[in-house]
Amino acid sequence: MTFQEEFTYETRPVRVVFRPGAAVTATPDEAARLGLRRMLVVCGSRGESVARTVADALGDRCAGLHPEARMHVPVEDADRAVAAVRAAGADGCVAVGGGSAIGLGKAIALRTGLPLIAVPSTYSGSEMTPVWGLTEHGAKRTGRDPVVQPRSVVYDPRLTLSLPLSLTVTSGINALAHAVEALYAPDVSPLVSVMAEEGVRAMTEALPRLAADPEDLDARGRALYAAWLCGACLGTTTMGLHHKLCHVLGGTYGLPHAETHTVVLPHALAHNAPAAPQALTVLSRALGGTDDVPRALWELAGRLGAPRSLAELGLAEADVAPAAARAAGEPYANPREVTAEGVRGVLLAAYEGGPPEHAEGSTPQRS
Repeated sequence: MTFQEEFTYETRPVRVVFRPGAAVTATPDEAARLGLRRMLVVCGSRGESVARTVADALGDRCAGLHPEARMHVPVEDADRAVAAVRAAGADGCVAVGGGSAIGLGKAIALRTGLPLIAVPSTYSGSEMTPVWGLTEHGAKRTGRDPVVQPRSVVYDPRLTLSLPLSLTVTSGINALAHAVEALYAPDVSPLVSVMAEEGVRAMTEALPRLAADPEDLDARGRALYAAWLCGACLGTTTMGLHHKLCHVLGGTYGLPHAETHTVVLPHALAHNAPAAPQALTVLSRALGGTDDVPRALWELAGRLGAPRSLAELGLAEADVAPAAARAAGEPYANPREVTAEGVRGVLLAAYEGGPPEHAEGSTPQRS
């Protein structure tokens, strides 16, 4: 990017605490700093034991534990969580867990205006964005509102040690998707490009280390740092084809969030690559100089044992065409024109799970 081009960049007001053990030691301090006296802790059922540790650390500031977060934030779950907040007389919320828990915390903030503290235990990056999502009647809708941006984010690498390796890998590649799509967003800026390149480099270095040793605390910390950067990229740019596809596949067809991002990413990027040469150049540098970025990401997923086809995730081939029509039916920013035929090609390739095609004109520029 030359500095003869125009760009805007809006900072997001969030305080970050990053250190091993911070979930227990820093969360109460962050609540006190925000003047919060009664906080409801929300989480999913899988992360309830970890969330209870955080709730115990809050002591008298904890107004209760609500372990009912689920993927894609069904609207009925949001209704129950808001009712729980009001019944407890809570003046704030702490979300402990991955994107589902933080998504439920954001839904509470959206409905009530109460401040949110995020304590992530995966690499989803949702904690760094003002993006919310709710699923109702088989459709996932998303929006942006500064009220859902967590006021404090507490990163604790030790909290991720219990994350299963399979979810470690897919959650990490989910974070990569945020950085990849930010690089070709219409509102990309030099700062976003720097964060995206560093985030991709850090995550792709951390994940193989974690596959070899899931207890590597330094690699866990590096992956959290990468997720922070990638999430911040998503938080300041406009989502395109990749995220739209994943929202449709998750909200309408119930596919798992991180795994779906992992499968779709190489194929969506291959589709957009001819229209996004600068993004390919940045990603090539971050990945050590590869000439085929989409294939490199596909191969990374395979080496790490991640799923590589939508068929593996439960999508039926008969669902490909209607899913493509739904994803192409609403206007959104994307570097390449969005057509039902083009989206169907991306989804069919992701359904079959083979290596992404090396599109003509997608070779990275040399800098």
